[in-house]
Amino acid sequence: MKKQAITLKNGNEMAALAAKHINFHVMGYYPITPSTEVAETLDAMKAEGEHDVMMVPGDGEHGAAGICYGATTAGGRVFNATSANGLLYALEQLPVQAGTRLPMVLDIAARTVSGPLNIRCDHSDIMMALNTGWLVLLAKDPQMVYDMNIIAVKWGEHKDVRLPVIVCYDGFFTSHQKRRTEYFEDSQVVQDFIGKFEAEHTSVDPENPVSFGTYMNDDLINNKAQQSEATIAAYRVLPEILKEYGEISGRKYDMLTTYKMEDADTALFILNSAGDTAMVAVDKLREQGKKVGLVIPNVIRPFPKEEIQKVFKNVKALCVADRQDTYGGWGGNMTLEVKAALKDDADNKTIVLSRIYGLGGKEFFLEDAEELLNHACEAAKSGKVEIPYAYHGANAGEKGLKMEKVSNPLTLEELSFPEIKKTRNEDGTVKVGAINARNVAGRPKRIAAGHGACPGCGIFPNVDQFMKAIDGFVVTLWHTGCGMVVTTGYPYSAHRSTYIHNLFQNGAATMSGVVEMFEERKRRGEIAKDLEITFVMITGDGGNDIGMGPTIGAAVRNHKFIIIEYDNQGYMNTGSQLSFSTPKGHRTSTSNVGPFQVGKGTHHKDTAQIMAATHIPYVFTASEADYKDLMKKAAKASEYAKDGLVYGKILSACPLNWASADDMGAVVCQKAIDCNFFPLYEVEYGKTTLNYDPEAKGNKVSASEWLKMMGKTRHLIKPENKDLLESIEKEIDRRWCRIKAMSEHPGL
Repeated sequence: MKKQAITLKNGNEMAALAAKHINFHVMGYYPITPSTEVAETLDAMKAEGEHDVMMVPGDGEHGAAGICYGATTAGGRVFNATSANGLLYALEQLPVQAGTRLPMVLDIAARTVSGPLNIRCDHSDIMMALNTGWLVLLAKDPQMVYDMNIIAVKWGEHKDVRLPVIVCYDGFFTSHQKRRTEYFEDSQVVQDFIGKFEAEHTSVDPENPVSFGTYMNDDLINNKAQQSEATIAAYRVLPEILKEYGEISGRKYDMLTTYKMEDADTALFILNSAGDTAMVAVDKLREQGKKVGLVIPNVIRPFPKEEIQKVFKNVKALCVADRQDTYGGWGGNMTLEVKAALKDDADNKTIVLSRIYGLGGKEFFLEDAEELLNHACEAAKSGKVEIPYAYHGANAGEKGLKMEKVSNPLTLEELSFPEIKKTRNEDGTVKVGAINARNVAGRPKRIAAGHGACPGCGIFPNVDQFMKAIDGFVVTLWHTGCGMVVTTGYPYSAHRSTYIHNLFQNGAATMSGVVEMFEERKRRGEIAKDLEITFVMITGDGGNDIGMGPTIGAAVRNHKFIIIEYDNQGYMNTGSQLSFSTPKGHRTSTSNVGPFQVGKGTHHKDTAQIMAATHIPYVFTASEADYKDLMKKAAKASEYAKDGLVYGKILSACPLNWASADDMGAVVCQKAIDCNFFPLYEVEYGKTTLNYDPEAKGNKVSASEWLKMMGKTRHLIKPENKDLLESIEKEIDRRWCRIKAMSEHPGL
């Protein structure tokens, strides 16, 4: 055994610690709850100079998987971490990684796959990865997360294997709960165990050019046969690697963790963190004279078939508990695979029950484990299964219950604002009359009181002001983000008009479908031809990083709806990670500030200018700091949406993550405008108009005046960061001059 230290850490922290000790070359990643803390912890370490892992943020999980694939072709060790829909968004890339036999490690903090949206634990994500060709290790506690990550490297890189490996642990139950753990004091122990990485081929060796992922016809079956052989080889070599790791760590792992199975005639088969609870249940039922036991697999790809057959040889009845269902398959994945393994043993007569439990993070208590074991005991006693497949813990609900409206829908009369005068100029551009603050204040809110946003959140003042300038009925689609999460929580909703949700990456495409179906049904006479609806997609929290492709697609097709982006400069709904909307130098949880790193290293993405380049009818910028300007542009947007797509970028305060005062959002935003960081302008059919010039108004301030108002940027005004501040100011000036020049020269 090698010398180890004791600590108190959660699974995500132990994954990061293992990555540090392994010293991966590259980590491609994208934030998603509950795995994001892995990247956050590694970034905090990097800011302090604790490791050399190059961390590359993707534009989405699909992009992060592509970064990882590219990095593995270039001949180094690669790491990533994700969860739930993030895994599914990357899924297309997983067979590519395995099929080209390029090892890497991917941590999955298991979480429920939406819809509906749920961020808590079940195994619906990891089970969708079983057929991608990746090896899969399981970790039921933080200690195993550390150990299995190290084991995964050696296993995947074995000369007879060369396959990528997933390490899966339960979201929140394992990812966020701290436990007593041990780790090697000297990372060289880890380095010696995994050995030096030797890539068989690389994409960066000009003297030995190779082709990765060539096109195949009939030879594909041979490729897959070799991949199968490699997986079977992985099955044979894993016990050797586990034994070797046990010798240096003192922690012996087998393919299965078994508990009191020596004389058991009844058993429970369950994955990951629920296993600890089940152990207590086994002890309790043993005290009652019941010969029960427990099996927790530590690897599910390759599936430990021989070990399963051996451990259940004398078991009369077995309950397989799945935290996931294969709908219509009469059991979860583990049930089906255990049944298949036992079926191949002609002598095995074990009765197998399937129980689906704990979906969406529903707690698994001692009583639940006892009940599942007792179901198996009853089957063992009677020799038959009364209910072979069932959900455990589901509530049938109240029969005949009807959901009632808590408020009447807003009427067209309530939503008509004739005092906002909109006319068309000869060139087709829109002119809007004056906005009366008194009239505006009395208009109904389309989002009711009762949402759960943080104090001072800028999303709702912005959205409220915007919506109050739009006549008639509105249908909104919200990307995943703070605005979506805090206004809906089944069975409640703060929305007073129709609301749709879809994930970051596909909101614009979804709204495109809504709009085109609406128009087609009107054309066919299925909807009244005089019915008018303004369609608005609302994004933010970095949504137009991962969602930029579909947004541009909607622009190219010129669908008739509005997209507004509340720009709060980061992935605030998952804990303030860096986004491409995060400005240079700003601190986030994945762009930490320390001796070796000073915030985000690149300038923010200018989505308004990107969308202007698609030549849609109308693009604008606005802020809660100037409600009249915002509402005029909203009124214009609703008119231009009759011509095609509209895009608006609205600076939106986030006091929690900007580390600014709750009641200072509008003031902070105004400073951003006055230092020219966030110019207020509009682009109407390609013609740019600057709406506010701080210099002409005598309100111009330095960037430092704005930056000192937020805790996330105060480090930038310190003397040691003078050069960085100057580079930020230079870029602000460059972008400002460009907008001003376009405003002064309409042909630009």
